[in-house]
Formats: sequence, structure tokens, C-alpha cells
Amino acid sequence: MSETFTHIAVLAGRSVRISRRAVDALVMALLLPLMLLLVFVYFFGGAIDTGRDTEYVTYVVPGILVLCAAFGAGTTAVSVSDDMQGGTVDRFRALDVSGTALLAGHVAASTLRNLVSTGLVLAFALLIGFRPDASAAGWLAAGALLGAFLVAISWFSAAMGLLARSPEAAGGFTFLLTFLPYPSSAFVPVDTMPGWLHPFADHQPVTPLIESLRGLLLGLPVGNAPWIALLWCGGLLAVSVAASGVLFRLRVD
Repeated sequence: MSETFTHIAVLAGRSVRISRRAVDALVMALLLPLMLLLVFVYFFGGAIDTGRDTEYVTYVVPGILVLCAAFGAGTTAVSVSDDMQGGTVDRFRALDVSGTALLAGHVAASTLRNLVSTGLVLAFALLIGFRPDASAAGWLAAGALLGAFLVAISWFSAAMGLLARSPEAAGGFTFLLTFLPYPSSAFVPVDTMPGWLHPFADHQPVTPLIESLRGLLLGLPVGNAPWIALLWCGGLLAVSVAASGVLFRLRVD
């Protein structure tokens, strides 16, 4: 078991070094969420009435954090697909490195990159007027929820990377991750959407997550939204890890 954790740590470090060499992709992953934050706050914010007694920047930041996580996790699929295409997996298997360690290394690196990006978004949001009112417990709970989501969608992206036959296709497969925040309460209240869209927007994975983050960061009641969000994250994680194991064996055997 200790050897597996050592392999995961080494492979996570490898993935981080690869990210550092791909400067253009790294810069885009870090800057794109900031650009989206500016677009929503300064281009659209003045025209959007959220029905709440808060500035739009305060309303939208939790949604941007989730969108940032989705963009960052998408790079995991491309990295995994690159390894599968380039013969890297065969070399690692010759060194008795398990597929689980290889994929977990990618997931760990993705989570680390996303945490850095999340920190940048939060810092920038504070500069342009985001004013959270969370207690220490609220910050911890919000961080735990976002961390659970990061791990779950990173494993989902790893599975998509194994399913895709090329890095380009892998990037396309993860479009769903970046699309989900839009038909949710990330940028506008769900009740402002067409009625036929309400059932999907209310009962998809990111809406309870965003509502939980918004409530926890602003010191508002959250009800059972955090538990629903955790159930979604746990279910997605379990399915993604199981699918990754099956897909890896199909690809290498």
C-alpha cells in the first residue's frame, strides 16, 4: 500500500511538471476563469436582477468557482489520453506501476491545479467587490464541498480520457462539465428560466453545490443542499473510479 502511495505522489509530481512546461495551457486554465468573472460582473451584471439584496459579484462568484473547477478538470482527460496514445502506459507497466496509481496521479495534479486557480479567482473576486460573510466553519465546509467536487470531476475526466481515442476527442468529451453550470443557479436564479427548464436546473449536480457554496460563503441558510451536493459528488466519484478501472483494463489488455 505504501508503494502505491509513493507511485501516486511521484506521478502527481510528473503531471504537475508537465503542466508547468505547457505554459500556454496553464496560463489559459488560470486566466480564463478570471476573464469569465469580469465578463459576467461588468458586461452582464448590470442587466441581471437576482432578486437578492447583494451585488451581482457576490451572487456570481460561487458559480464562477464551480465553472473554474470544470475547466481545470477538463485538462485531466487530455493528459490521460496523451499518456494512452504515447506509449507512456506501457513503460510504466514495465516498471510495475499500476493503472490506479497512474490515474490517481493525474487526479491529484488536477486537484492541485484547480486549488491554485480557485485561490486566484477568490483573490481577484475580493479585489472587485466580493464580500463573503462566512464563519470559519462556513469557510471549512465550503472548501470541503468544493474539494469533493474537484476530486469527483477529475476522476470523471480521467475516465473520459480513457474512453476517448485521441486528446482532441478527450477535450470534447469534457464539454458537459463546462456546460452544466449554465443551466443552474450559477449566473441567474432558476425561477427566471423557462418553466420547462426548471426540473433539470433544480435537480442537476451543480445547482445544490452552488447553492451550498453561496449560502456558506454569505452566511445564509443552506438547508439540505450540502448533503445533496455530497451525494452527487460521491455518486459521480464512485461511478468514475469504477469506470476508469474497467476502461483502463480494456485499453491495455
